[in-house]
Amino acid sequence: MKPIIVIPTYNENENIERLVKGILDLAKGFQIIVVDDNSPDGTGEILDTLARKYPQLKVIHRPEKLGLGTAYIEGFKLVLKEKADFIFEMDADLSHDLQYLSRMLEVINTCDLVIGSRYIHGGGVENWDFTRYLLSRLANLYVKTVTGMPVYDSTSGFKCFRREVLESIDLDEIDSEGYGFQIEMNYLAWKKGFRIKEVPIVFHERRLGKSKLSRKIIWEALWLVWKLRFMRTNCPNGSE
Repeated sequence: MKPIIVIPTYNENENIERLVKGILDLAKGFQIIVVDDNSPDGTGEILDTLARKYPQLKVIHRPEKLGLGTAYIEGFKLVLKEKADFIFEMDADLSHDLQYLSRMLEVINTCDLVIGSRYIHGGGVENWDFTRYLLSRLANLYVKTVTGMPVYDSTSGFKCFRREVLESIDLDEIDSEGYGFQIEMNYLAWKKGFRIKEVPIVFHERRLGKSKLSRKIIWEALWLVWKLRFMRTNCPNGSE
């Protein structure tokens, strides 16, 4: 079993060392690939120092800020070359609690895609105001209603794929970013008949650094669901 975690970074110098060390301290055999978009705050330099100390860590340096979706795609391509069995994705800002990695690694043995879900029983969020929480819940209900995809937290960025899922998707055809990227990857996996399971997580709002959320990312996700809705593929039987 070879699990690899892909983590995009941009200006995460306050969080990245703690995150890398925390993952490796789990002693679950995790390897890490970090894709850094030339962070001006020195995140890339910190990663290079860590990579010299920890052989389980590899760093991809990109010349400029090119976006979350393309960062994941570049990381996924390297992961597939590395012959990973299970591919995780997670945020670099410590909003995803490391305790859930072990649980997700267990659950992936019974399905093809595990999504860390804030919006099923046992999940939740911390340190969000009511407006942000309501907007997120409504956005995920909107995705579920328009696409028909049986997922309650389509915008979650904490998940685990079997390698077969990523191998089945033409990664070069994915051009969405942010929430849209998460929605599109889930949707394509579902359309291809892969088994999806959600596990509850509590999402912690970042304590250090700044959020990368923008209006452009939100609008892209809102329009993307209609594009997916009218894709000329048939829904598989027995999708979970």
